[in-house]
Amino acid sequence: MASLGASGPSNLTVQPEQRRDIAPVGEGSYGGYGTTASNTRELSLGLLWRVAMEWRWLILAAVGVGIAGAVLITLLTPLKYRSTSTIELTPPDVEILNGEDSKGGRQRSARNDTNFVGTQLALLSSRALAERVAQNLNLAAEPAIVGQGTDRSTNTKIAAGFVQGGTKVELQPQSMIVRVSFVARDPQIAARVVNGITDAYIATNLERRYQSSSYARDFLQRQIANTRRDLERSERQLTAYAQQQRLISTGDSAEGGDTNSLTGSSLVALNNALAQAQARRIAAEQRYREAAQGGATTEGSANAAPLRGQIAALQAEYQQKLQAFRPDYPDMVALKARIDALKASVVAETRTSTADRVGSLRQEYQAARGEEDRLRAQVAGLSSSVLDQRGRLIQYNILRRDVDTNRTLYDALLQRYKEIGVAGGIGTAIAAVVDRGMPPGGAFSPNLYMNLAIGAVLGLIIGLLAALALEFINDTIKTPDDIRNKMQLAFLGGVPQAKTAKPVDELKDTLSPVAEAYLSTASAMQFVTDGGAPKTLLVTSTRPAEGKSTSAWALAQSFTRLGKTALLIDADMRRPAFVTGRENIGLSHLLTNSGSLSEHVLRTDVDGLWVMPSGTIPPSPPELIASARFASLIADAAATFDVVVIDGPPILGLADSPLLSSVVQATLMVIESGRTRTRAATEALNRLRTAGAHMVGAILTRYTPQASYGYGYGYGYGYGQKEQQYRYVADSESKKRRIMLTVRDED
Repeated sequence: MASLGASGPSNLTVQPEQRRDIAPVGEGSYGGYGTTASNTRELSLGLLWRVAMEWRWLILAAVGVGIAGAVLITLLTPLKYRSTSTIELTPPDVEILNGEDSKGGRQRSARNDTNFVGTQLALLSSRALAERVAQNLNLAAEPAIVGQGTDRSTNTKIAAGFVQGGTKVELQPQSMIVRVSFVARDPQIAARVVNGITDAYIATNLERRYQSSSYARDFLQRQIANTRRDLERSERQLTAYAQQQRLISTGDSAEGGDTNSLTGSSLVALNNALAQAQARRIAAEQRYREAAQGGATTEGSANAAPLRGQIAALQAEYQQKLQAFRPDYPDMVALKARIDALKASVVAETRTSTADRVGSLRQEYQAARGEEDRLRAQVAGLSSSVLDQRGRLIQYNILRRDVDTNRTLYDALLQRYKEIGVAGGIGTAIAAVVDRGMPPGGAFSPNLYMNLAIGAVLGLIIGLLAALALEFINDTIKTPDDIRNKMQLAFLGGVPQAKTAKPVDELKDTLSPVAEAYLSTASAMQFVTDGGAPKTLLVTSTRPAEGKSTSAWALAQSFTRLGKTALLIDADMRRPAFVTGRENIGLSHLLTNSGSLSEHVLRTDVDGLWVMPSGTIPPSPPELIASARFASLIADAAATFDVVVIDGPPILGLADSPLLSSVVQATLMVIESGRTRTRAATEALNRLRTAGAHMVGAILTRYTPQASYGYGYGYGYGYGQKEQQYRYVADSESKKRRIMLTVRDED
């Protein structure tokens, strides 16, 4: 217990309280502490850093557990070996037959086929391929793989599952190279299996191509045999019908019509001969009619031609002599007679030739007409035969078309069969081995460094998540930001954890971190009102044992260090914190009796600091606080002292502090960092505000400052601290009365 000597002042003048208005807590408050913020908690780097620093041992423990788990897993995990083989995929060139009219004859499909690649990757990982590898390598007889089983089929299934489970297929980017890897506990088995997978895959593809072409050949052979039988049957039917109907075809196809039959050919020949005879008859008839009408014939003109030549010569001579002689001249008359005689001979010759020619032309015309009539009769007879044959050729043409259809189908099937026979060979394989798998030189798993990194990262993540979960579950006031954001109060100071079990003893050292923190808070209080520090200040807390009484004593002491006179009133009449050991002195006695303020105020060893203890515990403290005498007492104390600090009881569950807050000029909340829950503190603050309290801010006790909060916390408090401990010393030579003041250890 700490003992303090004190004496009461001899004369106290009580004056009415001069109350000053308090500056509103907001953006204009000291240091900007009154800035209103949201009550919601958002993840930020500052919050993460604070949580990490606050829960650093939990996070480090989680990281350690993760690393230890990684080491344990590494030691317990069996060694695994991986062998890798690479193969190249070659998409097949599919030949597409075009029609007869198209150019080029054949086309090739595109090689860059993603569907093909995906199909091949699926085949490499298929169950069927794994079973084939197990059978080819006789893995069912390996005890290391199948154990001690005796059933061959069961062992084969187990071995196939072993192959399929350890196989990993990867397509290299921007290529047709596929990496096939297999993981096993034996490096030799890993190399055997990965090579067996590639070999079985290539063999399976070749067999699949051969089987598909073989099936196509068998199918075409059956179709060709059926088509051949149909063709032979249709040809026999066509021949039998032609023999029955006595039809003779002279062409290669029956689609030519009637001209391909024998009768039709004869009709065509006779029709051509009839046309020629008709032309000859028309020509003979034309010549005959011209000759009968007196026209000169060619033969008569030929016989009279010499005579006409002589006539022309004599006429020329006559015309020449006529220029010299007269017409009646004897030579001219003789010449004229000769010309006339020659003309008479020409006329006689012409008449004789014409008569002979007409007779000859009549005979020729009659012969041509007779020939035409004969041929016309033959054509008419053959036409009736052709018309009769046309009716019988209808069924013949039907049978002939059936023969042609069967022959065309047979030829097409035969040609396709030849093409499949040529393309059905092995040709280019769709896959080829690039690198065969080799027995690995060392195990790839477990990887100690990788496991350690993963364990550390997982431990760090789990630790951070656990710290965040605990931070949000343990929703308490911890930092100045919590006071500003959650409670919307100004942060006036943070008091670190005392180094001794009795914080009051540490306050005796004015250079201790605790004393410096309270002095900083008292200095901040100088700016919360227009006239400086509030005249009357209530110090209260949400719950007991948050450092409320110690804070009230320390603030009153700090005000005296700032040159003020301070009175500390212990208004917690339920559980007093300041015990003097004297009776009939204290707040309860003053409120229930007619004594004066000076009779119940005790001087302490601190210059300028007086204390009024709570006195005897009354039956109903709220009734005393709500009385008019208490308000008068506070007014007298405010008029007598520079600062009156009232140590009030906790807020929750009691009516004392709300009543006290309505009387004093300002109220300060004391919150224990990391212990006071946000909901309780907020509820207490709401009760004070409902009572009309003027909240100036809050302080954090037992606060451990972090690097991100403030500059002076943890620096200025310990700066210049000495090992020497100071004590409050009472003046032994003084003639004043002495008292023993005891501060309870609760706070």
